[in-house]
Amino acid sequence: MNGLRYNLSNWGALMIEDHDVRILAHLQKDGRATNQQLADEVGMSTSACWRRVRALEESGVIQGYAALVAREQAGFAMSAILHVSLERHDAKFVDEFVASVTKRREVLECFATTGDADYHLRVVVQDMAAYNRFLDEFMFRIPGIRYVRSNVVLKEIKTGVALPF
Repeated sequence: MNGLRYNLSNWGALMIEDHDVRILAHLQKDGRATNQQLADEVGMSTSACWRRVRALEESGVIQGYAALVAREQAGFAMSAILHVSLERHDAKFVDEFVASVTKRREVLECFATTGDADYHLRVVVQDMAAYNRFLDEFMFRIPGIRYVRSNVVLKEIKTGVALPF
């Protein structure tokens, strides 16, 4: 490794050392690796590796483990990026918007951003008809929205969830 230390102590988390980075990098590639496989891969004893993984989990650096599901093969043929601007930015409108979108399973990601739009959402649905229903029956009914602009994803060039360790 390069000897870098990732200091997350400002957030009450632990200091991430080189061996933690190796553990995280490997778990991002294979979250189903056994502790023995992981220890062998990162060059640690199994007990030391287990303690570091537990510390990473307990500190919140590792938030969980999940299967990566192929969107289209699972029946979600359409993906869109929504750019949303609110009419007002007082707590009532912001809280209601955030509460509404975080409840919807179609909304995979929601980012508060700078620029023309206040929020960017990544949405997946089965098809254009489902997307139209999502807009008409949900997005356009949230109070306080100035506009919703959509970009339908034609082709996913690069997607991922792994951090660049």
